[in-house]
Amino acid sequence: TMTRFFSILLFILPLTPWGWAPPSSTRRVSTFLSMNMFNDLGDMLTGGKIATEKISLPYSPPLSASASLSDENRVLAVQERAISFTGEDFDVADATTNEPFISVRGAMMHLPGKDKMRLTSAADGGAVTAVLDRKLVAMTPTYDILRSEGGEKLGWIEKTAVAFTDTFDVYLEGEGGSLGPLFKPPPAFKIEGDFLDRNFCMKNVKNEVVAKVSMDWLIEFDAFNHYQVQVAPGMDAVLVVACLCAIDEEFDEEHKKKKEENGGGGWF
Repeated sequence: TMTRFFSILLFILPLTPWGWAPPSSTRRVSTFLSMNMFNDLGDMLTGGKIATEKISLPYSPPLSASASLSDENRVLAVQERAISFTGEDFDVADATTNEPFISVRGAMMHLPGKDKMRLTSAADGGAVTAVLDRKLVAMTPTYDILRSEGGEKLGWIEKTAVAFTDTFDVYLEGEGGSLGPLFKPPPAFKIEGDFLDRNFCMKNVKNEVVAKVSMDWLIEFDAFNHYQVQVAPGMDAVLVVACLCAIDEEFDEEHKKKKEENGGGGWF
């Protein structure tokens, strides 16, 4: 990969007193190649390319019959509310249409029954489509993922206890995880990368990238700073948002510190 990188880099160098440049016609080709090269390099550094073919969801039904699935790649804009009286509140919109997608309202008080985040879907008329319920007694930060308010448990997301870098695993209920930490099956999804700088991806058991977050996609969206999330075709976008909210909660203090170091500017 590095040999290919330097070979293409030499090919696209402009003419200087110390170097060589291809003819103008070749430069047009080299510009196209350079764009692809940097896209490939960016994908390599952020966990790989997101899946373009429709992936197979390992559970049924999805969290929302109306909002979860799409046959196309989707981009969502996620913003944490600047003023919140309940703790962790997020607004998520479709970055293409600017239409509301999911609202997340939470109360992270670290009290029994009070550490919950509720996800309501605009497509479902504001109904609660998923609930994150933090486990207060767990080896590592763990959130149960429930179908609606008081609904059945779909699974849970937990921070990996032993890993060289920060990693979160998503398990499905009834797949063997209830037998204890020593007898867990492989996670249905694995989330890894740089969570502080929001440069990470979510992969399934086939190692397909089903969702991706990157600072490179940071934009000012509707007059507010957001970060963007790419969701692969066939992936449950509501589950992706739920996992992101759980991760953001775990890195909340680090994000606040980073914002203070940046003089209060930038994204949250």
